[in-house]
Amino acid sequence: MKIVRKYSLAALLIFLLFGFVFGFTGPSTVFNYVQFSEHEASLLPDTPSLKYPFTDRFADPLNSRSRENGLYLNDPSNIKMDVQYNPDERQYDINERMGELFYRNPSYMTFDEFVDHEYRKSTKDYWKQRANEESAIQKKGFAPKLYIGGEAFSRIFGGNTIEIKPQGSAELSFGLNFQKYDNPTLPERQRKNTTFDFKEKIQLNVVGNIGEKLKFTTNYNTEASFDFENKLKLEYNGQEDEIIKKIEAGNVSLPLTGSLIQGSQSLFGIKTKLQFGRLTVTSIFSQQKGSTSHIAVENGATTTPFDISADQYEANKHFFVGQFFRNQYDAALTSLPFVNSPISITKIEVWRTNTVNVTTDNRNIVALLDLGEKNYYNKLVPALINTNAPFNVGYPSDSTNSLYYQLVTNYPQIREFDKAASALSSISGFQGSRDYEVLLNA
Repeated sequence: MKIVRKYSLAALLIFLLFGFVFGFTGPSTVFNYVQFSEHEASLLPDTPSLKYPFTDRFADPLNSRSRENGLYLNDPSNIKMDVQYNPDERQYDINERMGELFYRNPSYMTFDEFVDHEYRKSTKDYWKQRANEESAIQKKGFAPKLYIGGEAFSRIFGGNTIEIKPQGSAELSFGLNFQKYDNPTLPERQRKNTTFDFKEKIQLNVVGNIGEKLKFTTNYNTEASFDFENKLKLEYNGQEDEIIKKIEAGNVSLPLTGSLIQGSQSLFGIKTKLQFGRLTVTSIFSQQKGSTSHIAVENGATTTPFDISADQYEANKHFFVGQFFRNQYDAALTSLPFVNSPISITKIEVWRTNTVNVTTDNRNIVALLDLGEKNYYNKLVPALINTNAPFNVGYPSDSTNSLYYQLVTNYPQIREFDKAASALSSISGFQGSRDYEVLLNA
């Protein structure tokens, strides 16, 4: 390598003039940038060294060893390197300029040196490319690109490659639940219960491309709040000179710019877009999977009118404890918010049929319809239910009629569960599921 130094006469005169003026005018500060060779730099006196020293290159990038450390920045964009071949000297002239000024001393490379440099550069690029290919193979996804030959396939789909990119996660949970109840009142088969527990959690997003025209997109989530969040779409896009511009199947939309006919977004079906010269035809055949609702806000509150039938309001949610409370209901609520009632209930027990086979606090229950009622329902048993009983009071009580007294006196076997049903059914005029009910393990 040889370095050629070029100085212009005008630059030399300016340099001498500045040296003459500033050399004899007193203690003025002049900053001069001088470039030394490695040998000249070694002869300079010791100067404070950096903690992490580095050396600048003294030649062009082709002849100097490249600095690959990340701490070294690249040259600014205004520094341009120019390489030109000189056929007279059979050499390559290398110039680095900053605009029209030389940034570094011009240099040159012989033809053999340039060929050797290009050989080493091409070899380095080749091995770097091979290393990148190995890394790309390791980073390939679940399904790499597939190539299908054939001119017809390429003409229809706009390419010969098939690419599928799945993303997401799938979680499957399997379990077995076994329960055993040591309840002697239950049959042997009902004491053991075995169920199979299966749960799935899938979040899947698949994008598939067949050539450049056909694209398949699906988004499926088992924990989605609404069905329209799971999308499935197959899209075909034609080229500029084709009649078929677009075909969509799955979740489609029909946006319209006019205000007279409004478009729809949540559609599921097939949509086509064709072009015949300047005429564009868009057709759609779909099912709407959404609805439009309007909310009116007035004075900071939303009002929604609705109609409801009286027989559908609060069905099977509120019950009267006895017929006495039903008769006194209107009179007791005439002075709201004060309830005018002579009775205050401090404790009440509600028993229901055991549906979960839990044996804690179970009881065998006999429920009577007319117990504690003054105006009783069953009029066919006057001997058993007598409103003129000596213990009669006006409020609901066991003494309101003689039903409780007659049963505990004349039919003590009703306290035994296996005999209660037969004892009550033997009373003339008593009917099961109407006048009484017997519950096991309530």
